Amino acid sequence: MKEITVAVIGSGSTYCPELVDGFIKARDSLKLKKISFMDIDERKRGIVGGLCVRMLENAGIGCEVNITDNLDDSLKGADFVVTQIRVGKLPARHLDETIPLKYDLIGQETTGIGGFFKALRTVPVMQNICDRIMAICPDAWLINFTNPSGIISEFIQNFTKVKNIGLCNVPINMLDDTREISGADSEVTYIGLNHLSWITSVKKDGVEILAQMIKTGFSPKVMENIKDDGFSLETLAAINAIPSSYLQYFYCRDAKVKHLKSEQKSRAQVCMEIEEQLLEMYSDKTIVEKPALLDKRGGHKYSLAAVSLIDALANDLKNPHVVNIKNNGTLSFMDDDDVVEIAAEVGKDGASPIPVGEVDNRHIIGLMRIVKEYEKFTVKAAISGSDADALNALLLHPLVGDWEKSQKCFEEMKEAHKAYLPQFFKA
Repeated sequence: MKEITVAVIGSGSTYCPELVDGFIKARDSLKLKKISFMDIDERKRGIVGGLCVRMLENAGIGCEVNITDNLDDSLKGADFVVTQIRVGKLPARHLDETIPLKYDLIGQETTGIGGFFKALRTVPVMQNICDRIMAICPDAWLINFTNPSGIISEFIQNFTKVKNIGLCNVPINMLDDTREISGADSEVTYIGLNHLSWITSVKKDGVEILAQMIKTGFSPKVMENIKDDGFSLETLAAINAIPSSYLQYFYCRDAKVKHLKSEQKSRAQVCMEIEEQLLEMYSDKTIVEKPALLDKRGGHKYSLAAVSLIDALANDLKNPHVVNIKNNGTLSFMDDDDVVEIAAEVGKDGASPIPVGEVDNRHIIGLMRIVKEYEKFTVKAAISGSDADALNALLLHPLVGDWEKSQKCFEEMKEAHKAYLPQFFKA
């Protein structure tokens, strides 16, 4: 059983008890020597950290616990660093979701112009975290959950030397939902980018049943943070794949804009309310387990994805996980350095992509290529602070595209997020 030291950056997140619950359940294969909970928000750090400590004590896990606002202190001796930060917190997300609606653009925290600004705010902070990891615990693995996870992984893996694997709970939910119908032993092929992904094959006893599943109208359960507009049978038949629920923003754009405009509250405002309810519950010192209300957020099975990945790395399990890693020839139509979301065998040396064969779905190829170019321009803009790089990214994104809307919305959001965009406001 591997003994590990873990640093959780952004531990004030109300998701954090989910992660601790995962470590408790994995106690037979992972022994926590020390866990550091680091967050700059004093209130949330104390409340959430308090519950996490009670959970560990209740489970009889006697590891060393460090609750701190000091990044360097939290990283000392770390074998694994889990990042789950939100630069600007939920008020910044509210702006990401609402300002675009003025321009008839989708406001969403991980895709479109909303996700774009989340990336611009986050990359500089992640750069600092990576710099400190290299200075303090250079052999540690950085497991990133910070959204937009694919873009952040694109940055870390191509512009830093930190050992990194990007992770999301969407794949594990999609695969579990698919196998619930097709059988636990079915072979499922999943490819894409983070929040732009599809199941392209489902084989039962060696027989392809994807078309049969599409005819029945099967699609994975929609994430808690997405209003379900559904996919028509005609859509599924046309693309010949089962899309993740985030593809609703691409395939149901007008409906999404209409819904978002009609909502009395943004998703960020709903999350603020849920978060306050959770923090109130977490403050109750009699609570020593993860509350069920936590499942109302969009992070279902997040702990399972994170802890099983850490288990595979720590114990050299060489088992499959869907992760965000460099393509390295796996998908012939993508560049080797492109970070993609694919299945990989994970062991002590990292993640090795599992071959998927030749992909002949031109719809998927085309959409992945254009969104990847958007992601590359986004990383470039986040580093350079260049308006030209930023606007090139937005003109490429299928959910933005229009020059006048792009420029006007970009300028308004840049000013709204000025406090978190120093690269765009140099003296």
